[in-house]
Amino acid sequence: MMRLGVIVVAIVLLSGCSGCLSSEEQSTQENLEAKSLLQGVWVDAETEDLTFRVAGDTIFYADTTSMPAYFKIVGDSLVLSSGTTYAIEQHTAHIFSFRNQNGDLVKLVKSDEAEAVSDFTHVRPSVMTYTHQVKKDSVVNFGGERYHWYIAINPTRFKVTHHTFNEDGMEVENVYYDNIMHISVYRGGNCIYSKDFRKQQYEKLVPVNFLNEAVLANMEYSSADAAGLHFNATLCIPDGASCYLVETLISYKGQMTMKLLEY
Repeated sequence: MMRLGVIVVAIVLLSGCSGCLSSEEQSTQENLEAKSLLQGVWVDAETEDLTFRVAGDTIFYADTTSMPAYFKIVGDSLVLSSGTTYAIEQHTAHIFSFRNQNGDLVKLVKSDEAEAVSDFTHVRPSVMTYTHQVKKDSVVNFGGERYHWYIAINPTRFKVTHHTFNEDGMEVENVYYDNIMHISVYRGGNCIYSKDFRKQQYEKLVPVNFLNEAVLANMEYSSADAAGLHFNATLCIPDGASCYLVETLISYKGQMTMKLLEY
């Protein structure tokens, strides 16, 4: 009988632990209660500026250019779909504070004001781009010949995604439309060169990581000399100070070469 009692106790203990999670498993499991508390509109605790709105599993940012971000709360961390993680310091129904990528403490409070909620009515963020084709042309005289050049900046629907950090130190994703540049050069009535330029054509001169987040922002005529007509292409990361300036040389025989001018 005593042996039977030991077996019964062992079975009870095993069945009771069958639903238990190890500390490692618990640390990787999503905290749905915390996600529920985060629903709503959040503002800066000091300035009362709008920060973001949480609806379901998505964070919508206050500006109209940042893409919504999927998130989850795991343990004591806010985890974005990009993999960026923020340590949560305090989280209640009306207070949410966390450490941004610089280690600064961001303190937010929940807003119940109707006006704050209405500011998040936009469903899709706007995409920054040229809104119309831009054309430029001029005439150059060199070596007794008359050359007429044309540049056309053509907006496209090719999306370029750029990751940056907003004022609260949260990683955000902005989307831009890239451009195609067209150059034509005529000698008198004869076309000696005509071609479209896309940013991918500069991959031998511009680092790939930069090029992936950059747009072909502009094309300008520079000068004419014995080598030919010089045009400068500008490749920039939107809203940033980083740009590459690449020279495109069109010879009088219609041959094209490129070289990096500056970064």
